[in-house]
Amino acid sequence: MTHTSEELAAMIVSVSMTVNGNATTLDVDPRCSLADTLRDSLGLTGTHLGCEHGVCGACTVLVGGEPARSCLMLTAQADGCEIVTIEGLSDGDTRSPIQEAMYQAMSFQCAFCSPGFIMSTVALLAENPNPTEREIREELSGNLCRCTGYQSIVAGVETAVEILSSQNILSSQNKERSGQ
Repeated sequence: MTHTSEELAAMIVSVSMTVNGNATTLDVDPRCSLADTLRDSLGLTGTHLGCEHGVCGACTVLVGGEPARSCLMLTAQADGCEIVTIEGLSDGDTRSPIQEAMYQAMSFQCAFCSPGFIMSTVALLAENPNPTEREIREELSGNLCRCTGYQSIVAGVETAVEILSSQNILSSQNKERSGQ
């Protein structure tokens, strides 16, 4: 079935969102996933596509501060949302404290899964600044890695807790959230 240009134009939706602190408005196909929009339209290729079924977690981004599988979310669903990708964590060439912790702990081998694990860690530590090993493993259980035995990733999260605690970052973020 072919469509007229008017029909094709009617199939496009305008989406406004803030990505990594930058407001943007895009015209997208309503069937386009957020992952594809981030990668193809915005050039944010740190969001990886592994399974495209929401199982592996490599495509995890933060939507309104909550982890979301961008391969399962339509871009149109992100209209009006604040999106943070792995690129939004670092300051130019300087790794964020969580990225630095993962690096110090040698958490990843091939690192294909690292954006999803790191974004899930950001969400975890925003909610719980001092998680137990069990809580870390539970939170990260939705992310898959084919290279490691996960212990080095858990160690990276524990290192992140130490770094952030020493920099007093987590406690000040939690005070802001609770209004103290």
